[in-house]
This record gives sequence, C-alpha cells and structure tokens, in this order.
Amino acid sequence: MNALVTGGSRGIGRAIVLKLVREGYNCAFTYSGNQEAANETLRLAWKSNSNLQIEAHLMDQGYAEQVERVSNSILESFGNIEVLVNNAATNCNNVIAFMADEQWDEVIRTNLSGPFYLIRQFIMHMVGNRFGRIINISSLAEDGASGQAGYAASKGGLVALSKTVAREYGLKGITCNVITVGLVETELTNSQLSEKLKSVWLEYCPIGRIGEADEIADAVHYLTTEKAGFINGETIKVTGGLTYVP
Repeated sequence: MNALVTGGSRGIGRAIVLKLVREGYNCAFTYSGNQEAANETLRLAWKSNSNLQIEAHLMDQGYAEQVERVSNSILESFGNIEVLVNNAATNCNNVIAFMADEQWDEVIRTNLSGPFYLIRQFIMHMVGNRFGRIINISSLAEDGASGQAGYAASKGGLVALSKTVAREYGLKGITCNVITVGLVETELTNSQLSEKLKSVWLEYCPIGRIGEADEIADAVHYLTTEKAGFINGETIKVTGGLTYVP
C-alpha cells in the first residue's frame, strides 16, 4: 500500500513513517521546513527498506493551495494513496485573555484546517478504490487544556471531523479514526517539557512511565490494516491510562 504521513520528519511522525516502511508500505511524508530532519528520516527509511518508494515533501498544510499542489504531486508520483495519517501539528501556548489572533489562527489553520484539506484532497481517490484508512493524531488536550485554547479547540475539532468522515464514507470502505496521544518521549518533549511536568505524569499515569513513539506507530499501523476494518469513528487513547490533564 501507499501511505502519506504529515509531519513525518521527527518524533512520532518519523516513528510512523519508519513503522509503515518496515511493514512494506511505500511512503510519502511532509515536513514544514527542517530539511536536515527530513533527510534523516529518508536515510533511516531507506536503510530499513531500500526497495520501497519513499519521498519527502515540503508543505505548510495550513494553506489549501499548498495542500492541493503537493497532494497532486504525490498522486502523480505514487499513483494512489490508500493511507493518510494526519500527524503534523503546532501549538502556541497562552491564556485566552492574552492570546493574539495570529496565535489562534496559526494553530487552527495547521491543526484543523490542514487535516480537512488533506482529507478532502484524497477522499474521492479512496472512494474510487472502495478502500481507505485515515488516522488523525490527537492529544489529551482534546478535552480542554489550560493555556492551550487554540490547541485544545483544534484537537477537539479533529475528533468531530473524524467522526463525520467515518459516518459519511464508511459504506465506501473507508475508515477514519483518532489516536489520542499521551506524553511520549521524543526529541521535542525532551527539550521543551519541564522536569516538573514529567514528574507529574510519572506520578499520575497508571502505567507509571512515559510513552514511546514506536507505541503510537504500532497503533497507527494496526488501524491501516484490513483487520481493523470494523473500527471506524473511534477515538483510541494511547496514554498509559492517564486520560485527563489539568
């Protein structure tokens, strides 16, 4: 199968790309600007399976015209995309009273409009094939998060969008699900999260540890398979049992 993973150059996105490649999927991924990180993902993917088609595409998914242009290029190169993983996201932390319009707009545009544009771009190709797997990556912030109004709204909206896609296109052989991610160890979390936040997570998470990116990738892969064909419109929490963050 052919897959597209947005935000595939680092962290969870890279883990998803590498998992799909190991499973034999041809894979395109997008990145927003870090060419070095994208090249490293390409290197690792080719090292894992050099016989597959693997491509990196620069794209700001918050703009419909860029999504259309890059998607058309991917379709021309791969011929078809059966799996779409909407992983790319951004965040601008601030309390509501002091959140600038630009901060709100950037987060909503990237985290919610972007996945909508991508789903709209590929859905009719999936309909034509009577098969498609759409997996949207969310966060515990989908239920609300202090200081993250834009991020929380975008992730909550992503859940509603996913359920709508599931209802509209399930009869066409297309499933759309959400994976809600807890605290996962990546380069970004290691560099930006305080030790206090990590210690709070370790104290309250029933599993008693931070997650690994490969665990998210494994869940994504399962949802792409035919065995997961009866899972549709669901929100699957991969959080170690911690389902609420104040």
